[in-house]
Amino acid sequence: MIGAAFTFLIIGLIAALLGFTSIAGASFAIAKFIFVIALVIFVVLLVLGLKAGKAVADKL
Repeated sequence: MIGAAFTFLIIGLIAALLGFTSIAGASFAIAKFIFVIALVIFVVLLVLGLKAGKAVADKL
């Protein structure tokens, strides 16, 4: 997922350098959206993993 965000960021940078402002803006928006979604998923899975680890450690 981060790879896709990085790809759209590169596309946006190249489009901005070539003067395609609408494509660059759209690519940057897509990259930001994908990055935020990936960050939210990471935090949710991190919290769930910590809770599961604590539950396993309490049973030992």
